[in-house]
Amino acid sequence: IFSQFGTNVYASDVVQQAISCIVSEMKKLRPEHIREIGNDIVPVNSDLQAVLNNPNPRMTTSDFLEKVTWLLLLNYNAFIVPTFYEWRDKDGKLKRKYEALYPITPSQVDFIEDAGNRLFVKFRFNNGYECTVRYSDVIHIKKNYSVNDFMGGNEQGQPDNEALLKTLNINHQLLEGVSSAMKSSFAINGVVKFNTMLDDGKTEAALKELEGKLKKSESGFLPLDLKSEFIPIKKEVQLVHPDTLKFIDEKILRHFGVPLCILTGDYTKEQYEAFYQKTLEPYIISFSQAFTKTLFTDGELRHHNKVMFYPKELIFMSVDQTLQMITLLSNTG
Repeated sequence: IFSQFGTNVYASDVVQQAISCIVSEMKKLRPEHIREIGNDIVPVNSDLQAVLNNPNPRMTTSDFLEKVTWLLLLNYNAFIVPTFYEWRDKDGKLKRKYEALYPITPSQVDFIEDAGNRLFVKFRFNNGYECTVRYSDVIHIKKNYSVNDFMGGNEQGQPDNEALLKTLNINHQLLEGVSSAMKSSFAINGVVKFNTMLDDGKTEAALKELEGKLKKSESGFLPLDLKSEFIPIKKEVQLVHPDTLKFIDEKILRHFGVPLCILTGDYTKEQYEAFYQKTLEPYIISFSQAFTKTLFTDGELRHHNKVMFYPKELIFMSVDQTLQMITLLSNTG
């Protein structure tokens, strides 16, 4: 009898490991405030850069990126609320000074439009607190942005895990089968038939005598007299083929774009580069564009200000390749 897996896909150890692989790489990113001037990318030592280096009093940059990535992969939506001062300078230009960035976990999100076509978002939290802010002031990162106009995921703005749940249920049943097979291998291995009439007391004494013989037998042979007969029970324990379990694991991992070699850490440079381009880079682009769209005024955007997330520690090249690159670039100026 096999039980159903349930509806929480994150109860699966394979799902947790796959998400953890993505999160552990994303937290290595280095956010930078840059300005594009012609073909040059110039780092900007701004108040915003100070906040990117220290997002809020409770989190380091890696903590912040880890939290945001987990929220995105769990909920298909991640909301970050920046705190800032806003004013206009003597020329009437809108200015902002950022103080912190806070990832939030609302229990309900409502989108509201006023008569001036300005969009607001209302957050409700588990402790009963509610707040309404301009949507343009919220960093909103979406995953699987498709049928819902405002949220990632399905029509209700929730993760669509129906297909994944079918695979997880198969995986759960296979693991239950392996567990049952192991338990059956520890069950009764045979029957001892006593060829005499024994009352309850003598039967119990005979069984204790047999157990004593089993414990003392180091050769594997069990001495029996004519009064007793050992009848072995033939077992045919059917274990799941390892290739089947591997296929199911890889099917789950493919859902998140994480190959098995990345999960085990046994990957080549080419395999890691493929993982970066297929799985990590789309998230990095989404992060960069969402932060840029929210954190800069229209004037700053016209002057090509951006927030870029650089994979400083996501190194594809070996030390020798890096030295060759430096030599080549230095010789060419």
